[in-house]
Amino acid sequence: MRQHTKTGTDRVTIAQVAREAGVSKTSVSRYLGGEFDALSAPLRDQIGKTIARLGYQPSQMARGLKGGRTRLIGMLVADILNPYSVAVLHGAEAACQKHGYTLMLCNTGNDEAREKQSLAALHSYSVEGLLFNTQGRNVTPLRELGQAAFPVVLLDRHVEGCDFDLVGLDNVKAAQLATRHLLAQGYTDIALVVQPLLGVSSRQGRQAGFLQAMAQRPDCYGQTLEVDVDQPGHVATMLREFFLRRAAAGGGRLALLAGNGMVSLQIALALQSMTLRFPDDVGLLCFDELAWSPLVGSGISTIEQPTYDIGFTAIERLLVRIHGERSVRMEMLLDPRLICRGSTASVEGHPQRALARSIAAKISPAPVAAMRCT
Repeated sequence: MRQHTKTGTDRVTIAQVAREAGVSKTSVSRYLGGEFDALSAPLRDQIGKTIARLGYQPSQMARGLKGGRTRLIGMLVADILNPYSVAVLHGAEAACQKHGYTLMLCNTGNDEAREKQSLAALHSYSVEGLLFNTQGRNVTPLRELGQAAFPVVLLDRHVEGCDFDLVGLDNVKAAQLATRHLLAQGYTDIALVVQPLLGVSSRQGRQAGFLQAMAQRPDCYGQTLEVDVDQPGHVATMLREFFLRRAAAGGGRLALLAGNGMVSLQIALALQSMTLRFPDDVGLLCFDELAWSPLVGSGISTIEQPTYDIGFTAIERLLVRIHGERSVRMEMLLDPRLICRGSTASVEGHPQRALARSIAAKISPAPVAAMRCT
């Protein structure tokens, strides 16, 4: 009996299995395809033993292309550096494993050209469906997928003019929950700190929830600060200017609401650079529960997203579409959870906590009265 040893460049083929078993390639193909009725019992046994001895593994890609099924699902994320993307990926992978699918991940880096290239690459692998966390600016490729009735589920971000299912956080509800918590703790001057809003529905939803909650408290002040986390020092500059404006306007108790995990990190670094602490100098509440959130200072209060459930639910919804459901578009928005820690401690009973005039004195050598309100 001849021995066959596989190496990294020596893949066993159907032809080798047929030759070793002394049968035709057609018989081996029938065996692999489950057509056992077309083969005698001795022949089935002979082919099975040969496959086991040689360690033959059929190419799932080739079989899928031949049968129209690859059991591959593509996933495009706008920024893999965002902790949200990684957490959602865990849930999506678990759902794929449960249902016998393989997930192919592409990171677009919030770049329109890379997004287009990634779509083309996934198409070349004949993925059966697509999870899409879009950068939000170029909607043409997604519209083309919609016209072709290709199964797509969007993660957290809407795309105008595209009739796809969406799975994500209830961003309006989450921002309302966060803002009302800060107001209830006695903070009166609150800034929502977010990356650019244009074309990103999740950020726009959070701003909408923030403004709705602030509108219920006309005695308080709310402002949205759009920041560039990739520009060194930009977050610190925007925060400093906000603090000084509120001090010059006679503002009250200051708090910040960070729009996502990446913004949270930049805020923490900016406050450190200004030697400011929470909650003594400013209240802080952040979207996304991160591993380091409980470890900084007295702990950072967060809005926890059900990221694992978002990824898992999105895959299961996509599989429904892959299997042929053509019902109207569905939007599945999951609930947030508020985790309270020391960074949003109540200001009641603490006359000097988070006062605008106190923070201005710490970050600027000039008298507050000399500041101009812009």
